[in-house]
Amino acid sequence: MFALVDIDAAKSVNLKCDPERAIELRESFPEIQPGYHMSKAHWNTVSLLGSLEDKMIFELIDHSYDLVVNSLTKKENVSFES
Repeated sequence: MFALVDIDAAKSVNLKCDPERAIELRESFPEIQPGYHMSKAHWNTVSLLGSLEDKMIFELIDHSYDLVVNSLTKKENVSFES
């Protein structure tokens, strides 16, 4: 799992993040907080109602996805190949 969002409300999204980068992001952007009901070291909750640009949100989604896919074994990763 790389993202967790309430599709009815979509006010925020939980995204996986490198722990060091997570701290930097939280210090730089008030819309990014430690993961709500998730591991605070590896997850951020990103508000979709603040002033974060779409480009930044998409970058964070891509980072989260890449972290998960890169952690898969070759056998597990077969289903993600084109």
